[in-house]
Amino acid sequence: MDIEELKKKIYDAVAASEGKKKLKAGDVQKQFAAEASRDEIKKAIRELVDSGTLTYAYLGGSYLVLPPKE
Repeated sequence: MDIEELKKKIYDAVAASEGKKKLKAGDVQKQFAAEASRDEIKKAIRELVDSGTLTYAYLGGSYLVLPPKE
């Protein structure tokens, strides 16, 4: 799978779960395990976080969330 397509799918999954369930990075890896390798998923998450598209929230654990709106 193309890295940009994977990033889009990960972003959509996190956005869809917003306000319902908090997703950990491991949850995302499990969700997309059939579509990409673990390293590809980790790289996509890292690129999304580095670009500011997603952020980590620490609420008794580390969760992927959308950045706060200003």
